[in-house]
Amino acid sequence: MLDVCLLGTAGMMPLPYRWLTSLMTRYNGSSLLIDCGEGTQIAIKEKGWSTKPIDVMCFTHYHADHISGLPGLLLSMGNADRTEPLTMIGPRGLEKVVNSLRVIAPDLPFQLEFIELTEPLEKMEIKGYHITAFKVNHKITCYGYTVEIPRAGQFQLEKVQELGIPRNYWSKLQKGATIELEGKTYTPDMVLGEPRKGIKVTYCTDTRPTPAITEQAKNADLLIIEGMYAEKEKLAKAKQYKHMTFYEAAQIAKDAEVSEMWLTHFSPSLVRAEEYMGEVRKIYPNAHLGKDGKTVELDFQ
Repeated sequence: MLDVCLLGTAGMMPLPYRWLTSLMTRYNGSSLLIDCGEGTQIAIKEKGWSTKPIDVMCFTHYHADHISGLPGLLLSMGNADRTEPLTMIGPRGLEKVVNSLRVIAPDLPFQLEFIELTEPLEKMEIKGYHITAFKVNHKITCYGYTVEIPRAGQFQLEKVQELGIPRNYWSKLQKGATIELEGKTYTPDMVLGEPRKGIKVTYCTDTRPTPAITEQAKNADLLIIEGMYAEKEKLAKAKQYKHMTFYEAAQIAKDAEVSEMWLTHFSPSLVRAEEYMGEVRKIYPNAHLGKDGKTVELDFQ
C-alpha cells in the first residue's frame, strides 16, 4: 500500500488557506517528499504525519516556492534524532543550492546524499520506490516525477514443488532473493509468474504540456498535475510564463488514460476553483480539485 498526501496546492506564495504545493508518500516505513516550499513542515504537522522517516526528497526545480522551506525542515528532522542518510534528487546544481540554504542549518546529525539530474529521463530505485525523473518545459530546468511500487508475479506452487525447493526458502524467493542450495542457484523468476500491475503516481508542476508528461503518466493510478489557471482567457499568460491551465491538464490526463487526476499549484488569484470543474470534467471525467491535506491509500489491484 502507498499512502499519498497532497500537502499543499498553492503556486508562487502560501496563502492563509493554501500551503505551497508539495507531495508526500509513505511506503513500508519510508517517506518520500516532492518539493519543499515555505511552510511545508507545518503542512506535514497539520496532516499528523512525521518528518523523521523522510528518506528521499525530490525537487522539481529551484524557484523559491518549491525549495525555500528546506532549511527548517532539515533542522526539524535533526531535532527528531534522525541519523540515517537522506537522499536528495533534483536538476543539476542541487548540491550547490542546498548547501547555500544550509548556511542557516549547518549542523545536521545525518548525511545528505545528492543525485543531480542531467538527462531528459533518469530512473533510480531507493527504499523500494522506483522513481522516474523526466524533464518538462518551464522557464528554468524542471522535472516531473513518477513514483512506482512494482508488484512481483504470483508465486507458482507447482513450479517450486517441481524444483524440489524446501518450504523454508519459499518466502525468500517471493521477496526477490536468490537462493544457493546444494550447488544449485534458484532465482525468483523460476518460481514467480509474470509481474503484476503495481502502483503508479505521477507528479508534475510548472510546465507547458509536453509529450513527456503523457508518456510518463501513461496508465497511472493517480496524476497530480499543475492547473495554474482556470480562467480560459489566461491561456496566453500560461504560455508566457510556461504554466498550464485546468483544461490542458485535463487533456493530458485523458490522453495518458490515468485512473484519476488531481489539480494543484493554483495561482494566488484563483478563487472559487470548483466552479470551473464542470468544464474540466467534460474533457476528463475523473478530475478532482486538489485540496491541502487531500490523501488517498493506493493498493495493489
